[in-house]
Amino acid sequence: MSTLTRPRTDAVATAPTTLRGPVRVLLRVHRKALWAAGALLVLGIGIVVALRVWMASAKELCADGDMTPCGGSYLPSYARTSTELFLSDGGTVLLLLAGLIGVFVAGPLIARELESGTFRLAWAQSVSPAHWLAARLAVPAALAVVGLTVLIAVYRWGLWALRGYPYSHLTTWHGSGIFPGTGPALLGFALLAVAVGGLCAVLVRRTLLSMSLTALVLGTVALGLGKRRYEVWPHILRQGRGPQAVSPGDWHLDYGMLTASGHRLYWQDCFDTGMVEDARACMRARGAVDHFTEVHPASHYWPLQLVETGILLALAALAVFAAFRVLRRLHG
Repeated sequence: MSTLTRPRTDAVATAPTTLRGPVRVLLRVHRKALWAAGALLVLGIGIVVALRVWMASAKELCADGDMTPCGGSYLPSYARTSTELFLSDGGTVLLLLAGLIGVFVAGPLIARELESGTFRLAWAQSVSPAHWLAARLAVPAALAVVGLTVLIAVYRWGLWALRGYPYSHLTTWHGSGIFPGTGPALLGFALLAVAVGGLCAVLVRRTLLSMSLTALVLGTVALGLGKRRYEVWPHILRQGRGPQAVSPGDWHLDYGMLTASGHRLYWQDCFDTGMVEDARACMRARGAVDHFTEVHPASHYWPLQLVETGILLALAALAVFAAFRVLRRLHG
C-alpha cells in the first residue's frame, strides 16, 4: 500500500463540493507567511515610491539634452543615476520573488505535510486528495497574481519617470534585468513556479529536496528564456548604416552586410577567417554590397511578452496536470 493511501474512516461523509473549507484552513495555518509576503509587497512599493520622489526633488542639469550650459559635458543628478541603477535590475528581483513563491509551495505548503503525515488529517475529514492539492495550488497562485500585478504596475510607474531624460542607457525595455518584470510574462512565471512546486512536492515528498528541485527547474527555465527570448518572435532586418538602421529604442541583435543576391554575411564570418584587421575587405571579397542590422523594435515588446507568457502558461498547465496524475497514482 502506498504511503499516500487515503486513510479509511468509519464515518460516512460527503466530500465538499467547494474549496472554501480547505482554503480557510490553509490561510490560517500559514498566516505568518502571508504577513511576511504583505510586508515584502509594501517594502517593494515603498522603495520605488521613495526613488521616484527623490529623483523628482533633485535638480537635473541639462535635462533637455542641451549640454551648452553644462560646459559641454552632461552630468545627471546622483538621484537619477542611483534610481536607474536600482531599477535596472528590478525585473530580476521580481523574477526571483516569483520563484520563491514556487519554492514555498514545494516545501512548507505541500511537501512538509506529505513528509510529516499531517495530510491524513485533512483526508480523514472528507477532504478529497484532489481538493486538498487544488487548495494548495489555487491559493498561492491567486495571491501571487494579485501581488505581482501590483508590483508590476508600481515598477512600470517607476521606470516611466526615467523616460525623456537624455543619455539613459541602463533602463532599456529589453534589458535582461527589466523585461521580465514589466509585463504578463512575470505572472506566467509565477503560475509556473506554483505548478512546478506542487509537482516536485508530490513527486519527492521531502521538504528540502522538493524546494531544491523546484529552484533548479525554475532557474533553468528562467535562464533558458533569458538566453533565447529574442527568438520567440521574428526580428526585422534594416538595411543601411547609422540612424536609418538602428533607432534609440531598438533591441540590436546582430549586424553584417548583404550580397547582391540578398545573402547575409555576418561580421563574425570574417573575424573567424583571421582577417580581423581588414574585415571590410573580407566582406567585399565575399560580394557584400550593403550593410544590414537585425533588430527588435520597441513595437515588438508586447508580442515578445505575450508569446513568452503563453509558453510559461502551457508549461504550468502541463505541470499541474502531472501533479494531479501523480497524486492520484500515489493515493490510490
